[in-house]
Amino acid sequence: MRKRLLIDMDGVLSDVYGQFLKCEFDDIGLRQSLEELSGKLEKDAFTNFDKYVNSENFFYSANPIEDSIEIVKKLNENYDVFIVSSATEFPNSLIEKMNWLKEYFPFISWKQVVLCGTKEIVSGDIMIDDHFKNLDTFQGETILFTQPHNIKEENHKHRRVYNWKEIENLLLR
Repeated sequence: MRKRLLIDMDGVLSDVYGQFLKCEFDDIGLRQSLEELSGKLEKDAFTNFDKYVNSENFFYSANPIEDSIEIVKKLNENYDVFIVSSATEFPNSLIEKMNWLKEYFPFISWKQVVLCGTKEIVSGDIMIDDHFKNLDTFQGETILFTQPHNIKEENHKHRRVYNWKEIENLLLR
């Protein structure tokens, strides 16, 4: 029986930090470095966070994180993959996230996408996420995808990875 693998979107598949940095520079001319953002949640790191996440095309215009497409395609052949995103907080993101997945991950069926309010409701064998709040409540194996907001956090029980090549080495040995 294949294992169920749950993969987060923002900060794991989608480069939302790149989006925030671009929006902030275009909006107010500020160019922060990733080092300056270390240890700050996105909502605290970006003054106009709410404006950006509620703006048209914010989620759709994000670039995929390096190597994510190729490696998720391989994982999809070996696991029951589900893309799980806490998206309902930002209702405009729902269609954008679905269209983004269709564009970059066309091999992922709509049946493999869960857009929810909280990830406490999902179950599986392995979860890849960049937020402790999602991993801490998950009952299976957890993989923490490193992003500026979690880089300084003590890694409790989660296996930390820094890129998709590390995930490939862990899950496709």
